[in-house]
Amino acid sequence: MNNITLKKSLRTLIVLLTLALVAQGVAAEGETTESVNAMTGDIGVGLALGLAAIGAGFSQAAIGSAAIGMIAEDDGKFGYGLIFTALPESIVILGALPLFLGN
Repeated sequence: MNNITLKKSLRTLIVLLTLALVAQGVAAEGETTESVNAMTGDIGVGLALGLAAIGAGFSQAAIGSAAIGMIAEDDGKFGYGLIFTALPESIVILGALPLFLGN
């Protein structure tokens, strides 16, 4: 990952976290603590799933291009390329766990 992509990723992350904090503060105004706690949990679940998906996308981009190059050189490595390309999806599955464990 080069410096420009890293800077863009960090800026996006900061903007998303700031948006989540502002939304949480706006939602907390004039509501009971039970509904605020429920909404905070929903925001946390959304952040967990969204950031896990973004991370998996970044990793699959690099792994996918490397797997294509590996398969182009040796057709017998297709299984390895498929496995390594599918591995980052487990990150998204783990990010989706709070959806099911929260309620």
